[in-house]
Amino acid sequence: MYHTWMRFFTPGPAHHRLGLVCLGVGLQYGALPTVGPRTLDHHVAVVVNTGGGWYQTPDRRRTTVTAPALLWLTPGIPHHYGPDPDTGWDEGFAVFTGPATTTYTELGYIQPDRPVVPLSDATGPRAVIGRIARAARRGNPLLEVETGAAVHELLVALRRARADVTPDGDLLLKALARDACLPLSVADHAARHAMTPAELRTAVRRGAGCSPKDYLLGIRLGRAKELLAATELPVAAVARRVGYDDPAYFSRLFTRRVGMPPVRFRAQQYRAVPGGWSNRIPDPDDPPMIEPSPAT
Repeated sequence: MYHTWMRFFTPGPAHHRLGLVCLGVGLQYGALPTVGPRTLDHHVAVVVNTGGGWYQTPDRRRTTVTAPALLWLTPGIPHHYGPDPDTGWDEGFAVFTGPATTTYTELGYIQPDRPVVPLSDATGPRAVIGRIARAARRGNPLLEVETGAAVHELLVALRRARADVTPDGDLLLKALARDACLPLSVADHAARHAMTPAELRTAVRRGAGCSPKDYLLGIRLGRAKELLAATELPVAAVARRVGYDDPAYFSRLFTRRVGMPPVRFRAQQYRAVPGGWSNRIPDPDDPPMIEPSPAT
């Protein structure tokens, strides 16, 4: 016995230009029928919340699926899977496509060569799938945009929930972020963590989806923007604060990556905040508010 609910959508050309569109969503549980063998021309993320089953590759090798787990069904790759006939499983799935899937694959958020991904916790991804399901109510005028935006969120939630994203990996990225503005090369950072540059590249790409150089550069430029927008420090001083002894090189790098030179960024974004600038991130559940004036 099994239970299934699903909806399918047909976004228009304008929605496809947003980069990702959701084509469908489903919630199912029980001893579901076997799927495939089949080949799709779009992506499906199947999140198995409880239970277990199997996944069979095109060369007929079977992999055991134990919840919580993710099944990646990617375009052009044959797949065949099903829950255990005695116990079944509980799954939620989202169907999606769009040109942004190429970039998400390059960043490691979508893994066509890894169809079965153990998860540490399926709560986050299932919550996003639940929101897509709620958005799929009949007559929702925001359906295509709302569900497309949720697919972006789902890919992030799945990335965060992967069982191989270990606490050690998180600590490494935090340490790199802490030391990003020191005048250190990638090789210097690797040595500080008793790693080879190749090992550091692998760890950072697995945890952040980019190279150590790009990860450090993003943090440095973000800090530089804050200093340009909120202080009167000369550009040369800003460059030194974020790890660059050569202000001309910093300006060229900033211009190439940001699209404008530091002085122009400051002219657009400068805010005088004497005594008001803080590195403390506001609590999203208790954001800072201006107290209303007392009634007179």
